[in-house]
Amino acid sequence: MASNDTTKLLTECNAGIKMGVQSLNEMLPSVKNEKLKKVMSECRETHKRLGDKTHKLLNQYGESTREPHPVAKSMSWMKTNFKLAVENSDSAIADLLTDGCNMGVKNLNRYLNRYTGADQEVADITKDLIKSEQKLVGDVKEFL
Repeated sequence: MASNDTTKLLTECNAGIKMGVQSLNEMLPSVKNEKLKKVMSECRETHKRLGDKTHKLLNQYGESTREPHPVAKSMSWMKTNFKLAVENSDSAIADLLTDGCNMGVKNLNRYLNRYTGADQEVADITKDLIKSEQKLVGDVKEFL
């Protein structure tokens, strides 16, 4: 049986991953530069792999996944679509990615600090997710 901290951290990671993949899917069709498209696609695949791990562990623990908070999801969608309507460029996409990843890193670190009793495996998944988000921020800097 998993600790309460373990399942809470897994649930938050899984919801954040869903939001990240959805955002990447929304932006990828607008990307013009092949290098940026590759970097984003690689990040999406990493997120999907980590999402599969979190989903599998949640199932093992008898917990269900949850969707990202509807308000956060709506705000992300609106920000992405409004920004790209005004300036549909790789620079705008890199800016959106940087903001989204920074918010994800902040939230994931907050959850790691809050759910200190989580199993090490789940803490490691969270840290891998943080690294993936930080890598994407570094990779898109040249497009800002």
